[in-house]
Amino acid sequence: MENPAAQTKKMGLFMATGIVVVNMVGTGIFLLPASMASIGSISLYGWIVATIGATGIGLVYAFLGASMPKAGGPYAYARDALGPFLGFQTNYVYWTANLVGNVAMAATITGYFVGLFPAFRGAEIAFTIFVIWVATLLNIAGPRCVGFSAAWATVIAMVPLGFVAFGGWYWFDGAMFAQGWNPHHDSNWAAISASVPFALWAYMGVESAAVDSNVIKNPRRNVPLATVLGLIISSVLYIASCTVLMGILPLDDLAKSSAPFTDATLKMVGPVGAIIMGVCAVLKGGASLVGWTLTISETAAAAARDGLFPKIYGKADRRGVPVWNFLISGLLMSGIVVATASPSLTQQFNEVIDMAVILVVLPYLYSAVAFINGEFTRKPSLWQKTLAVAVMAVATIYCLWVVFGSDAKLVRSAMLLLFISVPLYPFFQKGMRGKRAAKAASGG
Repeated sequence: MENPAAQTKKMGLFMATGIVVVNMVGTGIFLLPASMASIGSISLYGWIVATIGATGIGLVYAFLGASMPKAGGPYAYARDALGPFLGFQTNYVYWTANLVGNVAMAATITGYFVGLFPAFRGAEIAFTIFVIWVATLLNIAGPRCVGFSAAWATVIAMVPLGFVAFGGWYWFDGAMFAQGWNPHHDSNWAAISASVPFALWAYMGVESAAVDSNVIKNPRRNVPLATVLGLIISSVLYIASCTVLMGILPLDDLAKSSAPFTDATLKMVGPVGAIIMGVCAVLKGGASLVGWTLTISETAAAAARDGLFPKIYGKADRRGVPVWNFLISGLLMSGIVVATASPSLTQQFNEVIDMAVILVVLPYLYSAVAFINGEFTRKPSLWQKTLAVAVMAVATIYCLWVVFGSDAKLVRSAMLLLFISVPLYPFFQKGMRGKRAAKAASGG
């Protein structure tokens, strides 16, 4: 039985929902409207498709969290349903993709901060590393500290974001929205398919509660509730904000903007509102970085405990916090910041981020298989079986559509990165064999 004192240090429903929202609605919300504007207002259909697909993925994790919550989320589900190699591959892909994504998030925070305080211009690298270590130290302080900071930062930041997403309709120009409907005259299919990968980036994080179930109170209840609530809040905010901004700013201006929310707020209420929005971006981005730092540590710790990742990632202090896990991740992220300081490396880094988005569909697909396997094992009724197949079908089709709509060169590069996991596996497999031998020797 778990120590009651340890339970009090875990996150409740409010904090768990905050983690899901803060991970989904990360720094991406401040740049995504510009990305969608490059396709046109027709990307609204892409949002509808993406929301249906993300709902399928969200329901997969909600059902898995309710029936069999496991520390590590996608990694643990792939390991149990498909074996140790695909479990290892899932952790490799998920951890790598999100570690790189965290660095991009920290860089975005720095960009907004320097925009607010130009005196820091020239010290961007140092400030980005500082941001990474603030997030690292907050995680070392414990999961409740993470949950508290993520939940309340999200609540505070949602006020100006919500003002634009919902109050912005007062300034909405329907003619401007219609004029930018399909500027490149692509077919509806091509335009929608092009917008779906952008939307997957927005919905990455729907699995956060499942990954973090080890630090959430009553996970069978709170993981599915946090997943569904976080998905609803994030979907409404994303769709409303991206749509309204296309009727406030001319499409060409929006597509070129490096701070679309700030530009829209400037037009709506003037300079003071733009400053508030900039502060909101820093606060919201910081909370997202803290939340994602926890999430990647949990999948790495779960794999390490199984012998499929360096064992130091699974070592925890007396509070159950994997301190070394956080410290090593902080060092790696700091190293990536320094290594990508030159323009040529930065370009390569951006390509790796794009590949990471494609790779994340793999853990989602494996989790969908684990879900349907678990549902059928319990011998469901006909309607339960039909619902399970429908959820799996929606999640699977969405993941495949994301790959289809992505650039062919990126997909090829992503597959190359994925194949690297094959020769790496034998080195980590030794750790798992050692774990099994020790368990057999002890009679476990």
